[in-house]
Amino acid sequence: MISPYFLLYAAFGLFPILFSLYISFTKWDGIGTMSWIGLKNYVRVFTGDKLFYESLYNTMLIIVVTIPLEIILGLLLATFLKDFFKRSRNVLQLINFLPYITTPVAVGIIFQILFDWKNGSVNALLIKIGFESVYWLGIPWAARVVVIVMQTWTVFGYKMVLFLSGLSTIPDELYESAKIDGARWKDAFWHITIPMLRPILVFVVTTSIITGFRLFDEPQLLFQSASQPIGGPDHAALTVVMRYYDVAFRNFDFGYGAAIAYSLFIVISIFSFLSIRIMNRGESESS
Repeated sequence: MISPYFLLYAAFGLFPILFSLYISFTKWDGIGTMSWIGLKNYVRVFTGDKLFYESLYNTMLIIVVTIPLEIILGLLLATFLKDFFKRSRNVLQLINFLPYITTPVAVGIIFQILFDWKNGSVNALLIKIGFESVYWLGIPWAARVVVIVMQTWTVFGYKMVLFLSGLSTIPDELYESAKIDGARWKDAFWHITIPMLRPILVFVVTTSIITGFRLFDEPQLLFQSASQPIGGPDHAALTVVMRYYDVAFRNFDFGYGAAIAYSLFIVISIFSFLSIRIMNRGESESS
């Protein structure tokens, strides 16, 4: 009865993983004959590909900025909805979760319209309050700001739902006892809510790192016009997955593209392992 699942997984899950690992050691354009070149693709990734390191830097910069923003906004919003908006919590929760389930195409179009240089709503607001308009999608630092804002706006609602589920497991008696002892709201937040949410925080940080390194859809759609280079101005918003996509599906160098994908897998594994070790170390020290 369960064999169809394993057959489908082997055909459409396991086989592509192993086949892409194999072709990462070859030179192949997807049509001609494969030629085995060993570790040359990986040597090229880590020693000769300037754009790979540039895309890795951009990705890590976006992760370092967006993950704290997403966690802070999601946690604060979840706490406020639980403590102060109990009657309207379901409606507000749905409103803040909608960006996460919105298709990336729609998100890219929305932010193209908002940050358009001539007719964008953001520049219109800046001009109205006395500032000059900014070429958001044409200046490197501004392009990164747009991607960070877009990614934070899209994902923080998902973090809010995760924190709400974690908050629902904290006994109300703890807060009542703290209130009787004279603890204020912020005291209960720091000494009860944060420690009790540590398992959720570990999960959120780890999955956020993985999702951040896989960032592709939104910045790709944001800078997909013919006048823009891959990754925006000066490759300022070029992510590792965008670099992989450019190599494999635009230049048809599938062997090198697979090597970039597995190099990204190594990077994700290292950062995920370090994040789990760091957060678990904090838990063991506190206990």
